[in-house]
Amino acid sequence: MHIVLSLLLLQGVIGAFDTFYYHEWKAKLPARGKTAAPELFLHAGRDFFYAIIFGTLPFIAWQGKWVIVLAFILIAEIVLTLWDFIIEKFVRKELGDVYAGERVTHAIMGIIYGAMIAFLIPIMIEWWSMPTTLNSSKPTDLIFLRWVVFVMAIGVFLSGLRDLYAAFDCPGGNWPWKKDYK
Repeated sequence: MHIVLSLLLLQGVIGAFDTFYYHEWKAKLPARGKTAAPELFLHAGRDFFYAIIFGTLPFIAWQGKWVIVLAFILIAEIVLTLWDFIIEKFVRKELGDVYAGERVTHAIMGIIYGAMIAFLIPIMIEWWSMPTTLNSSKPTDLIFLRWVVFVMAIGVFLSGLRDLYAAFDCPGGNWPWKKDYK
């Protein structure tokens, strides 16, 4: 689990960079209101799946049939990511498309996510053979790593709420940017 959590930590750091630099600073997606809503809705959905992944894997063993639920969450995140690749092309048309560096960042994140899943699959196979329960996992050597990843779960959840709020074009959802749409 050490490698899985380390890869999640790396994913979280790069994801935070992607969100703050490309989504917020460069593209100012929340300021684009309904124009960016399709992309913001997808980001919110992915963020909520990531919050579950980051929030549970450090502390919970998804045993027995719970493995199916975890697999669904992992696959759903992939589907939303692929859908986002399509949607962002249309949403960002006025900006001239996704920034080149952002595309590279997304590719790196995809590789890290794939590596994380590759290391998680043997653990999931082991969990599958156990009684169906969400059990506490207690790897004592990972305490700091577990808590850092868990704090990232809170951050990605809040990011999802922000994207959802902005996607609905709620008052102040564009903060700190000026509204950038007609």
